[in-house]
Amino acid sequence: MNSNSLVYERLHQNLLDLKLNGVEEILDSYLEIAAKDGTSVMEILDHLMHEEKMRRETHLFETRMKWSRLPVRKDLSEFDFEFQPSIDQSVIRELTTLRFLHNAENVVFLGPPGVGKTHLAIGLGIAAIKAGFSAYFISASTLIERMKKAYHHENLDPYLKMLARYRLLLIDEIGYHPFDEEAGYCFFQLVSRRYERSSTILTSNKSYGDWGEIFHDQVIATALLDRILHHCITVNIRGDSYRLKERKRMGLAPPHEKV
Repeated sequence: MNSNSLVYERLHQNLLDLKLNGVEEILDSYLEIAAKDGTSVMEILDHLMHEEKMRRETHLFETRMKWSRLPVRKDLSEFDFEFQPSIDQSVIRELTTLRFLHNAENVVFLGPPGVGKTHLAIGLGIAAIKAGFSAYFISASTLIERMKKAYHHENLDPYLKMLARYRLLLIDEIGYHPFDEEAGYCFFQLVSRRYERSSTILTSNKSYGDWGEIFHDQVIATALLDRILHHCITVNIRGDSYRLKERKRMGLAPPHEKV
């Protein structure tokens, strides 16, 4: 085996040992192209390191997406703002800067079912993950179930610590299912742990004035809102349901509805 072959083998092995797997995979094909084009050594290194960096960032993004439990991938670029003119797009643009995350502020999307609250929440979640933040999505009904189960098994503290670690917590559909006394207590503990430390995005079909109804306790609702709204951006959406729009487009609207 000549010296070039030894160098070649050692280079590949060193790349694998250093876990530069992306570079190792594309090395041969790129060196062949670079040799034909007369590419400089610096340009070769720059390209290979860039490809490795992009590969690692993609892998990290996909890992964070997996752990976030986001139910679908809905980017903010897919949101139809023309259909919901009540939304101030400048507010959404400001949210996409993620300053609210750096400032540990909350975001609440309020509005009737189907107006895009969850889509906007997920879009911000994806933006946060792309920027390197950890995020976790959970529906309010699932959260209630898991918190109460942890409470009954004397395991609430570890569960709340786990949720408190995420820089962004997304809680969907507050108001669709009532919170009993235990659930209200657990939720208050969660909100208190995250207060002024990290950000929470909530979606709800109920106005703030109706939250006493959700929690069956005006005192706990007031205490919760005091912490949630202290540092918070509220987006009220008043418009038609996207799902109803699609049903109408397909000719499935009930006869009494005007298309």
